[in-house]
Amino acid sequence: MAEFDTIRSRAIGVDQAQIDEGLRAHMNKVYATMSGGLAITAAGAWAIANLSVTNDPIGATIALREGVYLTGLGETLFATPLRWVVMFAPLAFLLFGWGALMRRGSAAAVSLGFFIFAAVMGISMSAIFLVFTPFSIVQTFLVTAIAFAGLSLWGYTTKRDISGWGSFLIMGVIGLLVAMIVNIFLQSPAMMFAISAIGVLIFAALTAFYTQQIKNDYVAHAVHGDQEWLDKAAIDGALSLYISFLNMFQFLLMFLGQQE
Repeated sequence: MAEFDTIRSRAIGVDQAQIDEGLRAHMNKVYATMSGGLAITAAGAWAIANLSVTNDPIGATIALREGVYLTGLGETLFATPLRWVVMFAPLAFLLFGWGALMRRGSAAAVSLGFFIFAAVMGISMSAIFLVFTPFSIVQTFLVTAIAFAGLSLWGYTTKRDISGWGSFLIMGVIGLLVAMIVNIFLQSPAMMFAISAIGVLIFAALTAFYTQQIKNDYVAHAVHGDQEWLDKAAIDGALSLYISFLNMFQFLLMFLGQQE
């Protein structure tokens, strides 16, 4: 917040009320875009999960549990090497595609890229519906939404400058990712519990960090009147919060989710 006030004080000759009004509109766009992405991901995950299971054993070769079998689509997505593509495609896009799209694409292209990413993430996350009960998934989603709202509100209103958290948290995410890849092969329940607990804390902190960063970035650039940049920045901010929300949700699901 101190950094926010410092940035505002440098905007000499600019109507502060206009900046504040623009900031509210900017944040509303961020949250609306993020919510749209979450809706696409949820709908996509639910649809793919329903297309992947059947109660009819005729022609099915893999049983999930008694009386529930994978369809041909389910076998392709979850029982062949394609599952690795489904699992890592969103990460590959973030690492190798998003930065280039932000630099070279228009705001419309960036927006389209975000929603395509959300759809692919829905396919990647569809497996949770094959493992956890729908009630526990909805329950965890609501808990995550409440926690996210509180953390984001704190990040927006706090007077504390938390910009220094960034490098530490990103290193934590990298370490978490490495641990998750290692545990794919180790299959250690204790390690998975530790990863989940640390993951919740890291992405909770990132939610507050990204919210404050989005706010400060807007104020720093609003005085230049570059609307194209601001439009793309809103989508980039929505992506950051979207990723934090989904990761909090998935790690909390490890604690709160009830398996089928």
